[in-house]
Amino acid sequence: MSDLWTRWTQAIADELPAAVELRHAVHADPRGSGDEEDTARLVVDALGAGEGTRVAKTGRAVLLPGEAGPAVALRAELDALPVLEGTGVPWASGNEFMHACGHDVHLAALVAAGRAAVRVGVPRPILALLQPREETSPPGALDVVESGVLAEHGVDTVIGAHVQPRIAHGVVSAVPGPVNASTDEFEVTMHGQGGHAGYPHLLRDPILALSQLVVSLQQLASRRIDPVFGAVCSIGRIQGGAAANVVPNSASAFGSLRLMCAKDRERALETLSDIVHGTARAHGCTAELEISPCEPVLDNDAALASGAQQWLRHAGFTVDDQFRSFGADDFAHYCGGGTRGLMMFVGLGDTAGVPSLHDERFLPRDQAVTQVAHALVAGYLAALDAPVP
Repeated sequence: MSDLWTRWTQAIADELPAAVELRHAVHADPRGSGDEEDTARLVVDALGAGEGTRVAKTGRAVLLPGEAGPAVALRAELDALPVLEGTGVPWASGNEFMHACGHDVHLAALVAAGRAAVRVGVPRPILALLQPREETSPPGALDVVESGVLAEHGVDTVIGAHVQPRIAHGVVSAVPGPVNASTDEFEVTMHGQGGHAGYPHLLRDPILALSQLVVSLQQLASRRIDPVFGAVCSIGRIQGGAAANVVPNSASAFGSLRLMCAKDRERALETLSDIVHGTARAHGCTAELEISPCEPVLDNDAALASGAQQWLRHAGFTVDDQFRSFGADDFAHYCGGGTRGLMMFVGLGDTAGVPSLHDERFLPRDQAVTQVAHALVAGYLAALDAPVP
């Protein structure tokens, strides 16, 4: 298997110029969630292995040959974010979307790894999984699972790799167990009695009640959930009222609840409801709470993580076996049920001074294409239970 690693990664180096060109083309013409047809076509053409199977409406699953056995799926995401790009590079986005999460890098890396695998020959087939709608709900990964395409190709393992600026350059994280949080989005509408701001004693102020709720919800993480596992409850948007001297009849808040331990999820949602309705009553208001379940905890398979760590070290990467994030990823739907999954995080360091994903200036170097491709190879070899020489 050491010989396969050498031949495969050398072939990836040969594919790199075309992969970087593909990365720039995808980045310059991004598509939002659910509108990825053009991106999928571009990537399928670059793979050069046929049309594949349409999946999750705008996605594709393209089978790349192997000697025998069930296919190993390598996944990359098609969609971009509704962010106006601020990088200033010649191949910057020309529309209102941007690949500010590195999906352009992931797609190019998958193409480089996939084309190189066909050239050198691999023991098990590869299912190149071009997945739509990672950035929104309903998630594309769940549609992929429910479509039956993984079972159709006998896939028992799904491998992913995501760029991560919070990890140093040259480091790859491959951690067993929970690495990304579950997430549920919610909307609270507080109903009160509006009126003239100069007569607060005659009103039941929904904005005051909502303001208290924002503070009270912090108890959920700090006092209701075991701090060893943790929780994050954040409000991202508040709206209500139209004038400085008029208290409205209602006001709304929109937020998300994230947990790293699956068994805490139901209890946390019950606590969320208790706090919302209790705060409303305390202010003489009533509340409506709508919860939209999003992603489960992303739980990496321990054997895959261990195997990938060994291959990554063999390749000269420094391995991080501790990194976890309260970000969420619908890759979690591949981790259990009929498949085992491994999501790795490929370190970028501080990319052009930008500390986070989803920023208008986020722009990994082209070198990241090679690093992500090598991580995918390490995951594939781990799926074979291949010992490292």
